[in-house]
Amino acid sequence: MELEEGRSAILTDWVYDCYVEGRLDVLVDNDKAAMADKSRVCKWLMTALWSVQEDPLKRPTTKMIVQMLEGYLEVPSPPMPPLHSLQLTES
Repeated sequence: MELEEGRSAILTDWVYDCYVEGRLDVLVDNDKAAMADKSRVCKWLMTALWSVQEDPLKRPTTKMIVQMLEGYLEVPSPPMPPLHSLQLTES
C-alpha cells in the first residue's frame, strides 16, 4: 500500500484501508505467528478500529472491548473513518 505523491498518511485511514483490502500481512509486517492466526488478528484490528472512533459515543466501553477480545461479544465491522471519505473525494 503506497501513498500517492503529495498525499499524507493518516494512520487510522491506512489501517482501515488494509483491513478493507484484507492486507493484514502489511499491518503485521508478515509476522509468521500473526499470519498463522489471521482471524484473531482481524478481530484485534476491528476492535482497535472501533476504539479509535472520533465520536466518543460510537466507541465501545472498556467492558465491551474486553468481551470482544475474549470472544463473548461478536465484533461488528468498523465504520469508515469520517475523514476517509473526504480524502477519497479530494483525490
